[in-house]
Amino acid sequence: MKAPGGTVARAIYQMGVWWMDKGLVPLRVILGFSLLSTTLHYAHNAIRYADYPQLQGVSTLAGGIVVAFAWVLLTAFGWLGYRAYTGGRYHRALAFLLVYSLAGMITLGHFLTGVPQIPAFWFVTIFTDAAAGLALWVFLVWAWATLNRVTARDQVSTQH
Repeated sequence: MKAPGGTVARAIYQMGVWWMDKGLVPLRVILGFSLLSTTLHYAHNAIRYADYPQLQGVSTLAGGIVVAFAWVLLTAFGWLGYRAYTGGRYHRALAFLLVYSLAGMITLGHFLTGVPQIPAFWFVTIFTDAAAGLALWVFLVWAWATLNRVTARDQVSTQH
């Protein structure tokens, strides 16, 4: 595909190609969706901890604090991953983003101790969190495969 004429148009075109090649646009969409979903779910879980299946020996106050702390910690990994990705430090970014994906995936753990007795909207956020985590896993697999691809030009012939 040929870039449109003109220096500015060519620069904009190349920037767009880079974003799509490196996956920055899909990453932003996934992270934005995940941030929205996990913020809603974790906030509700922290505030209404008693409405969720309980872990024996954990008080409602302590459980709410742990949930809030977990969200802050996992979200920090997401932010660090995004910053590393935009800075071109891809392997570090993928590791941070893999940790962040747990923010979505671990919400399914509610079902290990029972079914939450919460309104439908909040119940759905358990699954939107998981969907965001899964989408991030798919992105990470794609990014790992894409960023580690060896092109024919990069290969060195072993034939003499």
